[in-house]
Amino acid sequence: MAQENASSGSPVLYISSSIVLLFVALGMFLPAQTAAVVNKVFAFLTTDFGWLYLLSVAVFLVVAYGIAFSRYGNIKLGKDEDSPEFSNFQWFAMLFGGGMGIGLVFWSVAEPIMHYLAPPVGTASTPEAMATAMRVVFFHWGIHAWVIFAIGGLALAYFQFRRGLPFLISSAFYPLIGERIYGPIGKAIDILSVFATVFGVATSLGLGSSQIATGLNYIWGVSASPTTIAIIIAVITALFTLATISGLHKAMQFAANLKIWLSIAFMVFIFLFGGMVGILNTFTSTLGSYLQTFVGQTLWMDNAKWITSWTVFYWAWWIAWAPFVGQFVARVSKGRTIREFILAVTLLPVGFSFMWLAIYGGAAFQLDQASSGAIKAAVNADYTTALFATLKQLPLYGLTGPLAIVLIVASFIGAANSATYVLAMLTSGGDMDPNKKLRGFWGIAQGAITIMLILVGGTAALKALQTASIAAAFPFMLIMLVMCYSIIVALREDSAVKK
Repeated sequence: MAQENASSGSPVLYISSSIVLLFVALGMFLPAQTAAVVNKVFAFLTTDFGWLYLLSVAVFLVVAYGIAFSRYGNIKLGKDEDSPEFSNFQWFAMLFGGGMGIGLVFWSVAEPIMHYLAPPVGTASTPEAMATAMRVVFFHWGIHAWVIFAIGGLALAYFQFRRGLPFLISSAFYPLIGERIYGPIGKAIDILSVFATVFGVATSLGLGSSQIATGLNYIWGVSASPTTIAIIIAVITALFTLATISGLHKAMQFAANLKIWLSIAFMVFIFLFGGMVGILNTFTSTLGSYLQTFVGQTLWMDNAKWITSWTVFYWAWWIAWAPFVGQFVARVSKGRTIREFILAVTLLPVGFSFMWLAIYGGAAFQLDQASSGAIKAAVNADYTTALFATLKQLPLYGLTGPLAIVLIVASFIGAANSATYVLAMLTSGGDMDPNKKLRGFWGIAQGAITIMLILVGGTAALKALQTASIAAAFPFMLIMLVMCYSIIVALREDSAVKK
């Protein structure tokens, strides 16, 4: 009955497209005014409700692991006879690829150095500040981030694969509002999901392309002008749009595998030449500190200004991306048990991320000392150059510099490819194999939006819309809290039926 009642995605497509065009127009023609409004909204939400972001993520942690280790953990995301669609390696590669691959490339050096220079507690530029910086980086990119994606993905996978509901965020609320998920309430939820995804990807595409342009300038002296950035965006857009149209299995596996193997190659190289013993010491001590302070750090609000600028900002950003990443991890997890899903989504990518951060961050600190502060100086001047400044201190820079650009491009193609596919599903009534025209539309739309903003408003317009998408995470955070309750209600029903 649910599938029969699933209405067309046209209302969601038309309304979300109109909202996107309106915000793009405001960002292009009234960039200063748009920036002022969204910055005020963002400041209000993060300053007055920062505590709620922290508490909400704590709730997500309790709910996710509570379900995983309860009797509900054995329930399969699918029919009882369904088997996994992908091998374990393919599944892990896509889980990592659908999440924060590009973020790790971007921030793995810049963020530790920035916290070292301005720590949340203690004195800057000391051994204690270095330890604090690495612990905070683990915290921001660790279990808390991935549990947000796991909650969204669990709801989607369960209600689609086990209950047969449309593959939409709104379907997660069926136990609470029933058939009204097909009405205005459900459409509003899906429209908000589209909005967060479009601007989350478009702004990241612009800022990431800016990093590529900076890398080209850093390595070969190519001007990092708006025109250069626009050309880079156009090329990336063409690549990920073609990949998305070609189909999920081929495109997603290729992009994810390329990124994983390049990432592993860089990790091994930096580990071997960036100070192995120091990196291992950094990983061990940081992991211990992270685990020791896990609960306290989750709810820590002593330095409210710093928390607002960093932790609340990150939690809001991950929540804004939850519709996209949740859709993706759900799509590739059919046939897995709930326990397997939650543990894999919240631990496997995190383990890989921790190794990555320890290698890059640990090497950056050692190389910075050896180069008399060259990396700190680069981060202070332009933090987008942090990765290239670090690689410059290592052998084979003529090869690793260009390969780093390839890694960034591969990471963006993978993330944008996934987001385009998800947008097409969201705006086609939850069709898990949306038509190629719709996939192509969203691919081209994301690239065109970003190019227009770069050429007309520069990075200021992108930052304003990035802030707007993060502000949009606030209502979606409330939706996710209700989603947690809806999941528990559904699992109780499922368990009662089995009895």
